[in-house]
Formats: sequence, C-alpha cells, structure tokens
Amino acid sequence: MITTERVFSIFSELNKIPRPSHHEERVADYLCQFAERLHLTYERDRENCVVIRKAASKGYEEHEPIVLLNHMDMVCVGMSDPLNTPIEAYTENGWMKARGTSLGADNGIGLSMALAVLEDDSIAHPALEVITTTNEEDGMSGASALNKDFLKGRKVINLDSEDYDTITTGAAGACLQFHRIPMKREPVPQGKHRWYRIRFEGGLGGHSGVDINKGRCSAVVAMWAILAAIYNEYDFHVGAINLGEANASIASSADITVCVPSGEACEYVKAQQEMMNEWLHEEYPKDAKMACSIEKCEPLDTVIAVEAFEALMSCLEQIPQGVVKMSDAMPGTVETSNNVGRITTEKDHIFVSTHTRSFIDDDMAALSRQIADTFKEYGAQSEVVMSAPAWQEDQQSPFLQLVSNTFQDVLGWRPRMVAMHFVLEAGFFVQHYPGIQIASIGPRIVEPHSTSERVELSTIEDIWKVLIELLKRL
Repeated sequence: MITTERVFSIFSELNKIPRPSHHEERVADYLCQFAERLHLTYERDRENCVVIRKAASKGYEEHEPIVLLNHMDMVCVGMSDPLNTPIEAYTENGWMKARGTSLGADNGIGLSMALAVLEDDSIAHPALEVITTTNEEDGMSGASALNKDFLKGRKVINLDSEDYDTITTGAAGACLQFHRIPMKREPVPQGKHRWYRIRFEGGLGGHSGVDINKGRCSAVVAMWAILAAIYNEYDFHVGAINLGEANASIASSADITVCVPSGEACEYVKAQQEMMNEWLHEEYPKDAKMACSIEKCEPLDTVIAVEAFEALMSCLEQIPQGVVKMSDAMPGTVETSNNVGRITTEKDHIFVSTHTRSFIDDDMAALSRQIADTFKEYGAQSEVVMSAPAWQEDQQSPFLQLVSNTFQDVLGWRPRMVAMHFVLEAGFFVQHYPGIQIASIGPRIVEPHSTSERVELSTIEDIWKVLIELLKRL
C-alpha cells in the first residue's frame, strides 16, 4: 500500500531549508539534486523555477502529460532571521504545527506530495512534469517570467489549495504595490521629553485574502487609531515604525517609538494603553489576544519630520482597508479587498505595502490606481511589484468532473467547486500556455501566513489517496 510516510519525511527535509520569498536558491538546489538522485531530467530557469520530468508508467505512454504545480517559497512569520531559522514542527491532536513560527505547509506539503510521487515507481501515471515556482507569496515573479516552452502538459493539478473539501476552480487577481513617502529626519525637539514604545502584539493576523472578512484586527488600523488619538490632543513626534510581518499577511503586530513632551502629554499617552485594550476587546472579540502595551524606552537620536508623519496618516485614512465589496455572483465570497501589509521607516522614506485583490480585473486595476493616486497626492512614489490576473475554470469541463468523481469514489463525498479570494499562479499559466486546464486541491491548512498555521494530518492522507488515483485515471 502506498502511504504518506515519505511525504512527511520530505516535508521535514524541506523545513530544514529556510525558504522566504526571494531567497529560494537552496530549495532549488535541493530539487535539482533530488532529480539527479533519481536520474530524472530537469530544467532550472533564471528565476530558480524548477521542472522535473518523469516518463510515463508502462501502459500510460500514449496519454497526455500531467503537470503537478507547487511553489517553493513560504511566508516566514515569527522568525527574526528567516534565512537561518529552520522550522520545528510537531504534531498535536491530529494536527501538525510549528513552534513559534509559520509552518510552511503552504505550500511545502503539496511540494512534498509531488516529490514523493516522483520517487515512488509503484505509482501509475502518464508522463509527469513537476514544476515548482519561486516568489509565489510576494510577487509571483517566477510564474510571470516562465518561458512558453518550459511546460508541455496542458492538464494541471495544483497542490496549493488549503480547503480540503474543495476543488478551487478560480482565484482573485491581485496587485501588490510598494509606496514610499519621502521622509526627512530631524533633531529631537528642545525641552523635556519622554520616549515611549507602543506595541501591538498577539493578533491573529492571517492570510490577507482568505481571512480578510473574518473580523480580525489589522495592526495598521490599531496603530492609526492610537496615533490619531494622541495627535488630536498633543504635539508629539514619531521616532520609528515597524509594522507587519509580510506583504501578503494581515498585520498582527506593530512597534512604534514616540517622543512626547513631559507632563500632561505623558500621562495621556500612558492612559491610552487601557483605553486601546478596551477598544480592541469591544471591536475585535474574535482577536482576543491582540493587546496594546506602552512602556518607557531609550531615546533615539532623531525623529520623523511631521510632514511625513501627517502624509502617512492621511493616506491610511483615505485608502480602503479590508473588504471593499462582496460578490453578487458568489454569495458569501469577497469580490474586492485591500490590505496594508507592512509599514516601516527607512533612511529617507516611509515604506508602505498594499495588496489589492478582486475577481474583476478592471475593478482591481481601478482600485490599485486610486490607492497609488492617494499616495501620489502626498508626494509618495508607488511601484507595482506584481499584478496577477484573475482566473476561472469551466466547472463542467470533463477534466474538473473527473477530479470531482475521483473524490467521490475514493473518499465517498463530492467536493465543492469554488473560486477563492486569494491569488494563485494559475492566471499566469493560462496566459503563458493556451488551452491549459487547472484544478487546485490540497489538505486542510488553517491560519496560513501566521504563527498559528497548522495542517490536519488526516486530510493529507486523504488528498494523497485522491492524487494517486487521479494520476492513474488521467
């Protein structure tokens, strides 16, 4: 019997290799060495995307090749040094989790399945192309730059889905933008001042697409609220801002250093801790661990010029954050949204990232332009880092019906077919490879892009069984 034992051991090997977006070279090396060990042919492109090819099983030579699609990067949350922090995974009550960091099940489990298929000669299948892309989580530059000759197959099983009972047949488009507000640093004001560090910690965070409508507190909103409250009452200066963990995540933490005149202003700032925690509890009851703390800290040498601070606050007040519109065609599904992922004070600018998503490409483009125009009004420069098209399959196609029937026959139930409010690389594959068809499946992964990320072990077993049977039927 073909089991998932090797899937878990490969996943353990992957989690020893740090793999944040833009730094996947070591994973690409691992994949190439994996292919060489099995004497399989492979290609590696300039973006470090790797495709490994395996000939068809005996009797399957005349069938068209099948593509198994995954990405090799992950969102590294809870890691002070993502390039040198291996993941410590453990199992508990039927789930696999990580100690203090994101787990990397997105998309490490799917990649481990694909590699296990390559390694096991007892699995029946047509010719296989196992492609693993780079930078899926922060720009999709790997998929967008693929050569038109990189793949031959036109039927794709994408193993990057997180809803176990679902075949993902469509995904929202996405536009990731970086905005840079010009900023000068100035000497600390004259007179007596005190320095405070304002922190927001413990938020659920989560995926800025699939979790955007779940009532979670973005640290961006909390930061804006407390700074606006202080600014409306007293003159003060900001020394530094470090907010958010990843461009594709709802910010779960913030660290702001402020300089306040001694006296009443200090008492007012300290009183904000209790007030903010009461507000967080009332406004975001689902995010019960999100908390604000305000403590004295060491002074900095300089502060941010007030013009840059005011520009940041005005931009954050004017651009939409969270759900913009729910879908009329797909009840209960977010159609358009925007998330501010990270805000940091750099040497000469304030950096802000925004991630805009929509199932309507024109709406996504219009909202992205609106956001860029808002920042431009305050002197900022905006850069489109990634713009991925929305994707939608015909749910009645023979290919998708075969996938659905395989679930029914193997597991005894038929999965839903849905379009999801996250971006997948499928849009780029449809652009690059005319006639391609894609079905996205995967185990149950909860809270991706966060330190609470976990994958249900039994669903890995089930998806593995479906995958093996699907390859045989194809």
